[in-house]
Amino acid sequence: MTYLVDGTFVHQDSNGGGGTIQNGDTQWMTAGSGLLHIEAPPEELVVSGGLFHGLQLWVNLPARDKMMDPRYQDIRGGQVRLLTSPDGGALLRVIAGELGGHEGPGITHTPITMVHATLAPGAEITLPWREDFNGLAYVLAGRGAVGPELRPVRKGQTAVFGDGGSLTVRADESQDSNAPDLEIVLLGGKPIREPMAHYGPFVMNTQDELRQAFEDFQRGRLGTVPAVHGM
Repeated sequence: MTYLVDGTFVHQDSNGGGGTIQNGDTQWMTAGSGLLHIEAPPEELVVSGGLFHGLQLWVNLPARDKMMDPRYQDIRGGQVRLLTSPDGGALLRVIAGELGGHEGPGITHTPITMVHATLAPGAEITLPWREDFNGLAYVLAGRGAVGPELRPVRKGQTAVFGDGGSLTVRADESQDSNAPDLEIVLLGGKPIREPMAHYGPFVMNTQDELRQAFEDFQRGRLGTVPAVHGM
């Protein structure tokens, strides 16, 4: 999964999936039984030195779904579920999963919730969260605090929440001039709790499956990425 906050990203894969995502868009690629793909900013953005800001997330599949057919989803910024806190101090973008009965457009085989929250200085939110989910908060920009004890967090840091049915986030009263708000991604899912073997871009459950994945790649069984001008 690639979530693009600012900039432009082009995707092509050997399963026929592909597209261009821009500010606020998300692309969700399910590798499944395997495919080749290329993701890159367009050449003109690189040459011009334009802004490029986003994050990538790998969501593991349970063993029963590891060899499912590959799939590609484009989720436009205008498709996400937008919510606000009662006082208007926080804007919530539900990208995938469910938050308080409001569902995002992202389709996942592993139950997860992904929310991009923007909090104005001094704003605080407590969001309902499934008790069987884990919970993470990654700070894209700004400074704030998380959890019932309001532990401080800042840009580039990740907080791991403990057990419970809610997540609390607060933005500091004072923010840096280059980040007027607290921008934070809230993420959680139902733990799979299965063995995992990974090497390079391959994630499987056993070493034997990992060796088979490498063999499939080396023998060309994952297909060919179509030629794309400028990539």
